[in-house]
Amino acid sequence: MRIATSQYSQTMNTALQTANAGLTKVMSQMASGSRILKPSDDTIATVRLARLSREEAALSQYRSNITALTTRLQNNETTLTSMQEDLMMVRDLMVWAADGSSTPEDVKAMATSLESLRDSLFYSANTRNAEGQYMFSGTASGAPTLTLTAGVYGFGTGVDNQTQQVAVGDGVTVAANVALSDYPLDTFLNDLQAAITAFSSGTYTSATASGQIDAADGLLNFLSSQIAQQGGRQNVINTLDDNHAAVSLSNKEATLALGKVDYAEAAIQLNSYELAVQATQKAYARVSNLSLFDVL
Repeated sequence: MRIATSQYSQTMNTALQTANAGLTKVMSQMASGSRILKPSDDTIATVRLARLSREEAALSQYRSNITALTTRLQNNETTLTSMQEDLMMVRDLMVWAADGSSTPEDVKAMATSLESLRDSLFYSANTRNAEGQYMFSGTASGAPTLTLTAGVYGFGTGVDNQTQQVAVGDGVTVAANVALSDYPLDTFLNDLQAAITAFSSGTYTSATASGQIDAADGLLNFLSSQIAQQGGRQNVINTLDDNHAAVSLSNKEATLALGKVDYAEAAIQLNSYELAVQATQKAYARVSNLSLFDVL
């Protein structure tokens, strides 16, 4: 059978191009460490890798949210604990005043201490975070939690008892703030101011102090429950973060298994393509030098 020179050249060129393409692909795989250079190399693995990439991106965002949320919850807990300590001091002073054995001078001295504690509670309630947002104003984080107008305490405009939810998992959210408007803190401070005025003027009675003791107990119980919630939320998100880390590690291992090149197999393929290229080139050169006179 005779083969035309043009047909033979085309066949040999095609063989060379195929072998060179395979050689280039294997070398690129070995250089990049990736088995899949384009989706058509393995369509099923490409789809799985895309899914793993999306899941890993979501996990990364959840873990970033958890890191920021942990800081917020710790700041909440620290401030609430400070308020709790101030309240304990207020309660101690009220107990001291309620026993009836204190002199007028002692009571006036208590008033001075109570003024400092009142101001500390007010400023703690209006604590801001690093972004300048009020921590305890509910969803109205741009408004002060408490205001003081003409000597009267009240909650700021728009302050509510709603929580700011942060996504920390697929369908899982955790409250990032404490709404102090859940407790009539403004009323407590107004009553405390009235007690301070009575202490300063000498018009106080043991009933005044007893009423403030009960009010302090109520606020202490509220703050204690909020502090406990902050701790509980931190335990939840720490557990979630550990779970996310485990899933992320599993995803990375699956990604490597699907996309990482097998260097041993690639080396064998590389050697095969090199031999194919060399054999094709030698055959082409040998046959190109043949003529009909060589076989006559």
